[in-house]
Amino acid sequence: MKLTTIAVSSLLACAFASGSAFADPKLPGTETGFSSVEIMQQGEPAQLHWVSVDDIAKSLEGKPPMAVGFDIDDTVLFSSPGFYRGQQQFSPNGYSYLKSQQFWDKMNCEWEKFSLPKQVGQKLITMHQKRGDSIFFITGRTGSKCEISTQYLKDTFGIEKMNKVIFAGSSKTEYTKTKYIKANNIKLYYGDSDGDVISARNAGAEGIRIMRNSASSYKPVPQNGIYGEKIVKDSQY
Repeated sequence: MKLTTIAVSSLLACAFASGSAFADPKLPGTETGFSSVEIMQQGEPAQLHWVSVDDIAKSLEGKPPMAVGFDIDDTVLFSSPGFYRGQQQFSPNGYSYLKSQQFWDKMNCEWEKFSLPKQVGQKLITMHQKRGDSIFFITGRTGSKCEISTQYLKDTFGIEKMNKVIFAGSSKTEYTKTKYIKANNIKLYYGDSDGDVISARNAGAEGIRIMRNSASSYKPVPQNGIYGEKIVKDSQY
């Protein structure tokens, strides 16, 4: 189903996460970018490098199976309901909940079940499975001793050969996902944040942008295309 900004955006209006607590280092863009909000209002700017799932599939024709990676939050899952709940319970007037192990334990071990699958995640995962590609999920979340994310993703997207989710954590000084992308020889990595694109490039992979839904609790919404990266069409849903 398409996620709209009607009731959800009003629910989450006060719940957005500041980049100070759950983010990567900042690297200046090289191109003019556009947020998901601007794109929904104005249409797809022609100067951005748009691709469809079919375009990606065609570009991979004739290539042997490879390892591909996905971010989780706002890439394959709309997980804002759990983050919103965490803020209300652990820091209703701020964002310190993102530094709370109690929150991460709840999110990773219980509240993942409230995350909604994104259509683009299903389409991409289906396409890569048909190719025989190995699928990895690398998230910037803080890890927990328990987690249901691996099983939830496996069941939600019908993943046949599921690799355990990698919890890379986040840092203001280090692109924490890079070493995992490199270690698993991942060639394509999909993500919604600037850090996802740069993490992939730093590992010698291609970073492909998935648009963050404008109703997401993770604000500010990124400027898609600021590094000249490919952007998947209609991927906010």
